Amino acid sequence: MTVDKTIAKVTDRLIERSRDARADYMERIDAQIEAGPHRTALSCSNLAHGFAACGAGDKQALAGDVVANIGIVTAYNDMLSAHQPYQGFPDQIKAAAAEAGGVAQVAGGVPAMCDGVTQGQPGMELSLFSRDVIALATGVGLSHNMFDAAMYLGICDKIVPGLMIGALTFGHIPAVFVPAGPMPSGLPNDEKAKVRQQYAEGKIGRDELLAAESASYHSPGTCTFYGTANSNQMLMEFMGLHLPGASFINPGTPLRDALTRAATKRALAITALGNEFTPVARVIDEKAVINGVVGLHATGGSTNHVIHLVAIARAAGIRLTLDDISDLSAAVPLLARVYPNGLADVNHFHAAGGLPFIIRELLSGGLLHEDVKTIWGDGLSAHAQEPKLGADGEVVWQAPPAEPGNAKIVARRAEPFAPTGGLKVLTGNLGEGVTKVSAVKPDRHVIEAPAIVFHDQGEIVDAFKAGKLDRDFVAVLRFQGPKARGMPELHKMVPPLGVLQDRGHRVALVTDGRMSGASGKILNAIHVTPEAAEGGPIARIRDGDTIRLDATTGRFDVLVEETTFARRRPAKCDLSAAQAGIGRELFGPFRAGVTSASEGASALGL
Repeated sequence: MTVDKTIAKVTDRLIERSRDARADYMERIDAQIEAGPHRTALSCSNLAHGFAACGAGDKQALAGDVVANIGIVTAYNDMLSAHQPYQGFPDQIKAAAAEAGGVAQVAGGVPAMCDGVTQGQPGMELSLFSRDVIALATGVGLSHNMFDAAMYLGICDKIVPGLMIGALTFGHIPAVFVPAGPMPSGLPNDEKAKVRQQYAEGKIGRDELLAAESASYHSPGTCTFYGTANSNQMLMEFMGLHLPGASFINPGTPLRDALTRAATKRALAITALGNEFTPVARVIDEKAVINGVVGLHATGGSTNHVIHLVAIARAAGIRLTLDDISDLSAAVPLLARVYPNGLADVNHFHAAGGLPFIIRELLSGGLLHEDVKTIWGDGLSAHAQEPKLGADGEVVWQAPPAEPGNAKIVARRAEPFAPTGGLKVLTGNLGEGVTKVSAVKPDRHVIEAPAIVFHDQGEIVDAFKAGKLDRDFVAVLRFQGPKARGMPELHKMVPPLGVLQDRGHRVALVTDGRMSGASGKILNAIHVTPEAAEGGPIARIRDGDTIRLDATTGRFDVLVEETTFARRRPAKCDLSAAQAGIGRELFGPFRAGVTSASEGASALGL
């Protein structure tokens, strides 16, 4: 199968750029593979501690190296809808492992926080750093060296990237990621967004707003819009770490349970004790990373993955850059319309053909690398299948339909919704940033307007309520970057900006903070680096400066005479109040050591 020229070119330069770092990584992994998790090498005391809580049969099995042992790393908690279904998964996995002649133990738990709960709150400033905490917790759980494979139970925003970084650190053992699935469809996402705007305008009260939110987020399972959580699931399929078509099967259904059993049996089949040894370090290579980026563009996924994919790749010795991501976006058509890039939710998307259909379409056009290794075997083509429940209650796979189930949600490659993925890297005299325009109307792809500078998103909301923003402007929200505040997502001011745009004003946003897959219809330049806390150009913008964002050319600039702008002193911001309370004081070392957004915003030295 011939690979598209742009895909091949970006892949080749990624391989060349990563050559030394990847070789160092694989040398470490190969040494660990050779050493292996040989339980008989543990002292009797070590081993006795490792299986003290097991039943007699499992103790006997784990006394040698003949029976494979799965380590379960779980993000279960029962406060968050996406992770509550994982409560029963360990027992299911243990039963399936025993049936297949293996053993499974819960190796450890990792934290799982929800950006939906912390939006606009102090806790959001821990969110991005929680990814690194999750990676560390994964490492602690697997450090006992008792496991031949690991199964990872996680869904949402930072959880899957953190689990991935941890898994790649233990790249010598296989990794199988197990989704729990989205909640059934509730109040349509576009109706929820309208209610939020009505509340922002003061047209309805809190009771009506809460009723709408509760009708949208209403039961166990992942939120149904296509934000970071569901983009995570897409990545795991495109990168070969899910069973084919597993992402969007609802929790608590017979098919969901059957997929969990099948994932367990597959994890046992690919350990070093069998004939299909597939350590995760050999699944996640440069081609797999490229496939993940292509999937992000083709489905209109979350901008958070511009950060997460860079960090994940670095954990595997792969040096992905924003230019790689941008160049791939220009070559990959948009084949999905899922909210906020359309009216459908992920349940509708799955019913219309979903990820198996998209993978098949992209493969047919040479837009994905087929010649990769996945947990299912050799070649990505096997992932262009959708799971069904067989007569015996187990999973069977079949080809997706030849045509989309709904052509307004899923498109053929020959008739895409847009010729590109809609995500671009912006450069200019303000540094480097990212924009996503798949949900932005074409007449808003270029905005030129005076700047209004803010240092807190609450200031934008207050200015809107006071009637001070009824005009064309570019909101410059700075001191939100990794070193300043841990780079929180900034959604509190999205409804007011949406209202202003609906009133006919030309509005845009420039920030060194984050948005997400739910960033919506406002043109923006996000992840701006260098950030304001490092004295970046964004810190020299003043109220009234004209700013031009041009998503068509990939530029964002402040239109101030060059010498005048260079002479300005960067603004300062007292961030002390934002660096204590609700746990933020614990993360001072993370803020001090974090890399830039373009380097993955990692405090782990990746």
